[in-house]
Amino acid sequence: MDLATFLIQCLNAVQYGLLLFLVASGLTLIFGIMGVINLAHGSFYMIGAYMAYALAPWVNQTLGGGFFTTLLVGMVLSVLLGYVLEWVFFSYLYEREHLQQVLMTYGLILVFEELRSIVVGNDVYGVQPPDWLSGSIPLGDVMTYPVYRLFISAVCIAVAVGMWALITRTRLGMRIRAGASNREMARAMGVNIRLLYRIVFALGVALAALAGMIAAPVSSVYPNMGAGVLIVCFVVVVIGGIGSIKGALVAALLVGLVDTFGKVLFPSAAGLAVYVLMALMLLWKPEGLFKAG
Repeated sequence: MDLATFLIQCLNAVQYGLLLFLVASGLTLIFGIMGVINLAHGSFYMIGAYMAYALAPWVNQTLGGGFFTTLLVGMVLSVLLGYVLEWVFFSYLYEREHLQQVLMTYGLILVFEELRSIVVGNDVYGVQPPDWLSGSIPLGDVMTYPVYRLFISAVCIAVAVGMWALITRTRLGMRIRAGASNREMARAMGVNIRLLYRIVFALGVALAALAGMIAAPVSSVYPNMGAGVLIVCFVVVVIGGIGSIKGALVAALLVGLVDTFGKVLFPSAAGLAVYVLMALMLLWKPEGLFKAG
């Protein structure tokens, strides 16, 4: 492997890891803070990808906007979706057993898949990146790297910094940490836990949908695309530590490196590499890399 190829694979690994973090951070917020095992989280990623495909013509025709306007409209719709879902469904799951949470969220997967089939069909769709992001930068004499993949990494880094600032530097973040640490004490201190959890859930849905929207031009849009992402994101949450945003970031980058270089160096066993990594982590440190915080 020459230097240019190694550099490209490193960039691919970082981009994939950061995209996984964007999805897994929402999952670890819902799972670690609210205590809900949300199997439908991958469906929110799928919904985001389909919104990137379906909203673009409407945004261009109605609002006269482009790619970023489509992202903004999709984020607003995903926040509203998350708020309504928490209010209608998830608010009844906090005191119930995990089995009931699994069954209901699995049912939501089936509902979302059926709605997807009715609304947009079962075809595979492509989403074009904006023209100014469709070029490539040279790496070496013959190799190039897509600018859009660098854009994905930049968006994920910006979101990670924003989440850090939100959780550690704002009053809302202080309430989120208090609610995650001791729900009853936070309620006794006047925190509206119901509203707080709806905000957290809406934020988690928006993060997954944003990941789907920005990934759509790279991965295309196809049925059941959230299933594979969900499994890998659970691996990220387990490795990083349940409820830890920092752990999700480190674990997602680690999984990205293992998966990307596994496909290059050991293609016949690449599918096992991530799960072997998780098994080793569970043997060495069952609680994950970092504690919730």
